[in-house]
Amino acid sequence: MKIRTQTLRDFKAQGQKFSVLTSYDALTAEIFDASGIEVLLVGDSASNTVLANDGTIPITLSEMIAFGKAVARSARNALVVLDLPFGSYEISAEQALESAITAMKQTGVAAVKLEGAKLEQIKALVGAGIPVMGHVGFTPQSVHALGGFKVQGRGEGAEDIYEQCLAIEKAGAFAIVLEMVPADLAQRITKALTIPTIGIGAGNATDAQVLVWTDFAGLSSKIPKFAKQYLNLREQLGEAAKNYRDEIRSGSFPSDEQSFS
Repeated sequence: MKIRTQTLRDFKAQGQKFSVLTSYDALTAEIFDASGIEVLLVGDSASNTVLANDGTIPITLSEMIAFGKAVARSARNALVVLDLPFGSYEISAEQALESAITAMKQTGVAAVKLEGAKLEQIKALVGAGIPVMGHVGFTPQSVHALGGFKVQGRGEGAEDIYEQCLAIEKAGAFAIVLEMVPADLAQRITKALTIPTIGIGAGNATDAQVLVWTDFAGLSSKIPKFAKQYLNLREQLGEAAKNYRDEIRSGSFPSDEQSFS
């Protein structure tokens, strides 16, 4: 079944939770899509997980477009969403619209995501027919302004995040990521909204969950508290590489089986 933004709304109405994973390349996109993951997020987390930057801020729109092309061309059923990177939408609604149009035309993704309560930007994109996913709570592009990797929405900050979510829904977003917010706040927001919420470090009452795929697969050297490691691919790849090296040293690879006569 081809997943569309309306499909996610239907899931919420039916009480059916759905899954989201990041993807930046053809191989993972094919695998996750075939496994039934409903949404693939071409996350700006590629900045640090793929490009070895310190955080998400350095990645450019052109770099994101390259990743987006690979994922959109490889997914058959999943809804593919692309992060608009830092610096590509904050200045004005016009800048956001130009960036989003470029991203949509060049990648073939179905939607874009932007961080914070950028209401005018969201309205402009939705008005132009571009589906928008919101993102509140801890927003990695604002890590310096937020004073580091901290849970957002505790105490007096809870009401501000709640109001942001209502405003983002009203502006036309089709879903909202809630990152590193208290579980009770995420539950309250999820009940208040008609659009789906996607949690990451926000408890299990949200309509969906998202993980960075390298955390999920155990490739990352450090796994965040809110992530669950479903396998240890880092260890398995390391062991396989050692075995490969050892067989070359011993002369057992390539064997007759891998050779031509």
